[in-house]
Amino acid sequence: MPDPPARNTYRIEDLAHHTHTTVRTIRAYQDRGLLPRPERRGRANLYSDAHVTRLHQIAHLLDRGYTLASIKEVLDAWDTGRGLAGILGLVAEVEGPWTDEQPDRITRTELDARFGGTPDDDAVAEAVDLGVLEPVPGDPHTFLVPSPQELAVAAELHAAGVPLSAIAGHLRELRGQVEHIAARFLEFTTEYVFARYLADPDHRTDAHATEAASLVRRLRPLAQQTVDAELARAMRALATRQLRTHLAAQPSPQEPADTRTVPLPAETMDAVEKLVGRERVSAFIALAAEREVRARALDDLAASPHTCTGVHEMP
Repeated sequence: MPDPPARNTYRIEDLAHHTHTTVRTIRAYQDRGLLPRPERRGRANLYSDAHVTRLHQIAHLLDRGYTLASIKEVLDAWDTGRGLAGILGLVAEVEGPWTDEQPDRITRTELDARFGGTPDDDAVAEAVDLGVLEPVPGDPHTFLVPSPQELAVAAELHAAGVPLSAIAGHLRELRGQVEHIAARFLEFTTEYVFARYLADPDHRTDAHATEAASLVRRLRPLAQQTVDAELARAMRALATRQLRTHLAAQPSPQEPADTRTVPLPAETMDAVEKLVGRERVSAFIALAAEREVRARALDDLAASPHTCTGVHEMP
């Protein structure tokens, strides 16, 4: 019976050279659990062709845009016998774009023109820090705009008189609140939809991973649709309330600007409310008082000597 073929073995330096990587990277992958530990032989650590294959897999996934955290999930699926195709599809679906908006580019000259024509290096640096603008390598005069819609909103607010510093501060605050909403939506859908795929070993197959990816595609727009609807409802309610508050703070053209508060017995107020309704109490009391004042003025005029003489002298 022929002997089995000898396995290739590598010291860490040879493995790094063979896979076009570095010793430091190999050790980092081991610490993250992406790469199995080498076999210990005496005082030497030896790697095998399995390590070569794993390093090629990691490099391939990095080239496709996966993060190291998602790569570990993919490779764990591979090691436990789950289908790799379904897992790759699920990870790609989750890590893919969550909007149909297409990135754009803008030059520094165009950027300055959109924001009043006056260059503002501090504002540009703030926008880069927030991710509203991304520098283009090799072209210091051009920026990538991940969300042209977000940049357009900032330009409109600035044109309306909002300082750029205030816009940046508002965006930071808004981002924190939106991230909280996103986290709650993910917790909600995970609890009721995706828990069975994540917690149940029987649902960790290639077919179930594909099914989960399809669910992600179906549920993806629901978060934005829900937020859009609730934001519209809240904006209408709060804007109407705020407008009414500001209008109520101004004196009505039908009412005198200077008024006084007069205490009245509760029984009197109840009787007037029953008679004319609560919303007409103030007008009723004012008119009643005015009528009484005019009646007394008429009585005084009728009782004056000149009026009495004139009456007696009439033929």
